[in-house]
Amino acid sequence: MSSSTQHKLRVLFVDDEPAIREVMKIELPRMGHDLTICEDGESALKVLEDSSFDAAIVDLKMPGLSGWDVVEHLKKVSPETEFIISTGHGDMKEAIRALREGAYDFLPKPCKLFEIANVLQRVGDKKALTNKAIALETRLKRAEGKTNIVGSSPGMTRVKTLIEKIAPTDSTVLILGETGTGKELVARSVHEQSLRADGPFVPVNCGALPENLIESEFFGHRKGAFTGADAPRKGLFEVAHGGTLFLDELGELDKSMQVKLLRFLESGEIRRVGENEPFNVDVRIVCATNRDLQEMAEEGTFREDLIFRVNTFEIHLPPLRERKEDIPEIALALIARHLKRDDVSREILTPEATEALINHEWTGNIRELANALEHAVILSGGEPISPEDLPRAVTRPGARPGAHAVKFSGSGKVRTLREVEMEVILDTLEKHDGDKPKTASELGIALKTLYNKLNQYQAQHQAKAG
Repeated sequence: MSSSTQHKLRVLFVDDEPAIREVMKIELPRMGHDLTICEDGESALKVLEDSSFDAAIVDLKMPGLSGWDVVEHLKKVSPETEFIISTGHGDMKEAIRALREGAYDFLPKPCKLFEIANVLQRVGDKKALTNKAIALETRLKRAEGKTNIVGSSPGMTRVKTLIEKIAPTDSTVLILGETGTGKELVARSVHEQSLRADGPFVPVNCGALPENLIESEFFGHRKGAFTGADAPRKGLFEVAHGGTLFLDELGELDKSMQVKLLRFLESGEIRRVGENEPFNVDVRIVCATNRDLQEMAEEGTFREDLIFRVNTFEIHLPPLRERKEDIPEIALALIARHLKRDDVSREILTPEATEALINHEWTGNIRELANALEHAVILSGGEPISPEDLPRAVTRPGARPGAHAVKFSGSGKVRTLREVEMEVILDTLEKHDGDKPKTASELGIALKTLYNKLNQYQAQHQAKAG
């Protein structure tokens, strides 16, 4: 056997000989694999309609449908499955044909157990390398480089200490904090300091997924599972196998998906859309939200038992206004990132500009600070940044960016909170020329929440008009 790490695979074994099936029924699970056995080609095709596999060991010579018929169907419905051909006829032509047809390997019958173990080990190693490639690709796409949490204030020191303690575990983590405080940065840091660092880190914004496709996005689907499912697809849970799945905006997850997430956390199993058989994936879950989940549970919009499952550890990120001593250091890091440098001199910020940054309230937190500094870097033209280079909202006395002015009519009529909220939303939408993602970002709400509020407003408006 290979000295590599043992991989747990979903294996389909198809053979018409009862004695061989009985041996495999014992030995393959003993090797650590999930096994499905079929006695002929017809039953194999039925199983493939409902389930997917990492590997399939198929006997070529069977009564009725042959192994080639099974392989052809397998290649159509599950092209990611590695298939291994076994034949007792010692026909080298058949073996060569199998390799040309895309077989991972062939095994002459009678197959020895160590040969089966070795070929499945190599299949597992290949899949592990694929996951590592995904992780590397994810890192290369990130312009920020290696995660670095900046700040030495007491609040951030506690955060970094907690990350160091919980990262090496596989426990679930719930990151709490206002919009723009850097929750994804903390999630990445947890992943990079964990034993899963070589695996993929897969971030997903729960509020940005289309409601009709969210289950497929999470768990994948088989070909033909629904209209438009022209090919089988891996879900985010499978893509994150061996690594970390980061669920941002957890509070936006609808109740049906909350149930499915809870089921995974309890069993480690998922099921692709259109398939009947569940299978295990090795994924650590890290979640984040800016909402009060306990309050949502009391309102009936979030499952309380799911709260208990996702917050084995809680990390509370303080807002920027509560750690102003970190602002100069964060500002330098953000400027360096914008200039694509490893670091910058402290002289790039004049003392007056630094004072203006410290005195501002930063209701949008680090995200707002990053936007202000990008504005300043462009205007400064390579010179040290002065207050004149910063947005007026930062330097104007008493300014509070993100706190929208509400226009009241002179009639003295008292308006409802919903009416005031909708006016703010519409004003911001107009400001961004109808760009909904930018509007949601400035308002500090999920895109899904913005769509919901606009739909409610439209329904109310139509009702009044009718």
